[in-house]
Amino acid sequence: MSFVVTGAAGFIGMHVAAALLARGEQVIGVDNLNDYYDVRLKQARLARLQAQAGFRFEHLGVQDQPAIEALIARTRPGCVIHLAAQAGVRYSLTHPHAYGQANLVGFLNILEACRRQGVGHLVYASSSSVYGGNVVRPFQEGQGVDHPVSLYAATKKANELMAHSYSHLFGLPTTGLRFFTVYGPWGRPDMAPMLFARAMLAGEPIRVFNGGNMQRDFTYVDDVAEAVVRVADKPATPDAGFDRTAPDPATSSAPWRVFNVGQGQPIDLGAFITTLEGALGVTAVRDLQPMQPGDVEATAADCSRLQAWIGTRPSTSLSIGIDRFAHWYRHEYARLC
Repeated sequence: MSFVVTGAAGFIGMHVAAALLARGEQVIGVDNLNDYYDVRLKQARLARLQAQAGFRFEHLGVQDQPAIEALIARTRPGCVIHLAAQAGVRYSLTHPHAYGQANLVGFLNILEACRRQGVGHLVYASSSSVYGGNVVRPFQEGQGVDHPVSLYAATKKANELMAHSYSHLFGLPTTGLRFFTVYGPWGRPDMAPMLFARAMLAGEPIRVFNGGNMQRDFTYVDDVAEAVVRVADKPATPDAGFDRTAPDPATSSAPWRVFNVGQGQPIDLGAFITTLEGALGVTAVRDLQPMQPGDVEATAADCSRLQAWIGTRPSTSLSIGIDRFAHWYRHEYARLC
């Protein structure tokens, strides 16, 4: 069986494609290589994949409906892993239309192509951002997620609803994965680990929002990739115990599921910075800032459903993950960019 991985030159996409290639799968990687952040990093990720047997690259965007349809028809993948999206909470405040095109129109194009070509399973990236204003933690998939605090979060919630409609109407198995603050080597330059590392090594202050009173469920990227691959191997099925009089928001009478993918151990932002200081061998100058619009104070994942479904959950400790990230940043990224 071949796999189509959209967003293959992205952070999570590269790691997922690499994990599939490592076990001998055929992978068709899709990416439009846009300039939301440094394209050189995307090209370097792509080069790592292109050096491996079994990988083929298609340079196109998911917003291009005819091209996506033709690709799925031509390659007939058994599974599509859809990770392409316009990412970033703060960017959605100033560039809302980018999210409508990539995250809504693009996802609709993927759904339609999978339906029309009889794809066996669609796995797609949702986000912990869908929990929005929820304050009961850890977040569980059975909680309501009807109060997003950013447009980005709203598009991810919309993706889950769109997927459900296709699972219900057409029997397309779909599984959404709510990722929690993914970090590690080859990460995005607009996320805290990369922003902090760059500033710290340059002797510049790091911006710490909400005065540092933040918690995040930092989740190492290799654990995330393993979860994605294992979920891809187990297509969503209808929940035989689904009760229409008291519906569970995480399951359905259709072949549709959503799962949290997180470490399950929220870390104070201050402790994260201290760990990064130790790994880089420098001390950060902390510039305390107010809370940013669209942000939340804390995230924490309950991954018991994921573990029951695939037999594992993210487990890499923060100290190990940050050491690996710091080594990559110093020895590879510094030469690249």
